[in-house]
Amino acid sequence: MASIMTNASALTALQSLNATQKNLDTTQARISTGYRVSQASDNAAYWSIATTMRSDNQAMSTVSDALGLGASKVDTAYTGMDSAISTINQIQQKLTASYGQTDASKEKTQVEIAALQKQLKAYADGATFSGTNMLSVDSGATATSAADVKIVSAFNRTSTGSVSISTIDVNVESIKLYEAGTAATVSKGILDSNRLGTTGATVAAASAPTLGNAAAATDTYTVASMAIFSGTTAASDTQIQQMMTVVDAALKDMTNAATKLGAAKSSISLQKTFTSSLMDSIDRGVGQLVDADMNKESTRLQALQVQQQLGVQALSIANGSSQSILSLFRG
Repeated sequence: MASIMTNASALTALQSLNATQKNLDTTQARISTGYRVSQASDNAAYWSIATTMRSDNQAMSTVSDALGLGASKVDTAYTGMDSAISTINQIQQKLTASYGQTDASKEKTQVEIAALQKQLKAYADGATFSGTNMLSVDSGATATSAADVKIVSAFNRTSTGSVSISTIDVNVESIKLYEAGTAATVSKGILDSNRLGTTGATVAAASAPTLGNAAAATDTYTVASMAIFSGTTAASDTQIQQMMTVVDAALKDMTNAATKLGAAKSSISLQKTFTSSLMDSIDRGVGQLVDADMNKESTRLQALQVQQQLGVQALSIANGSSQSILSLFRG
């Protein structure tokens, strides 16, 4: 039926053209943004997941920075410890050389030992990075031990959505060389603690020897301040032997401390590599959810442009059909 009031063909063509235009707008938006899901209205579930994962990735980026900072702190402490180990080896050599020497020679050797002891303190005090020093510590007037250094290593999200932080902890108490804390129960560091001359074991109370006497079983020495010559008196050979025992025990403790720092450094490096890989994996996962397939969208764009052109032509033809009615009334 031909009608001038209702052009069914034109209405159908218009609906088809509108649908094509809507699809074309969607495709053009995907091509311009690069996203298949760029806002919640595109796909609420995918958009929500992607937004959360992007937030987690930003947190992991901060974790990566924290790991880099932590690595620098540990590396600084390790460098100081390594230098201190080299210096304490020199002190051991000086003690060995002084065994059996004359008092005059011991006096000269003491000058060298004192200089090396000052160097040990300088290494420990200088091993500071970003305000953190693990070798020269001041635990204050009340603390009984040095606080651990905590390095942020991971940002975790559970299946229920709750978040938490993991850390790599460096036990400063077991690696410190000097302790300036004044609490009665605080433990001193490896180099400023009292050690028995017989075994090198650390003890709480000092029992300073009288230089020149025969060594006693209760005599204690401190690596940071021991002397083979003081005033006009030189240490006896048995006392020097005890000092060598104390230095050797301290050296073993320092070697263990360096091992712990090395292990922490290795853990940080591994965690940093893992964090970087995890961030890349999350990026790929988010991309699979929301990224547009540009090859597919390009092909679809061309098809829709052709459909749009055909739709315009179809609408033009449908509108033109009304004009043919006029020919029915011409004489």
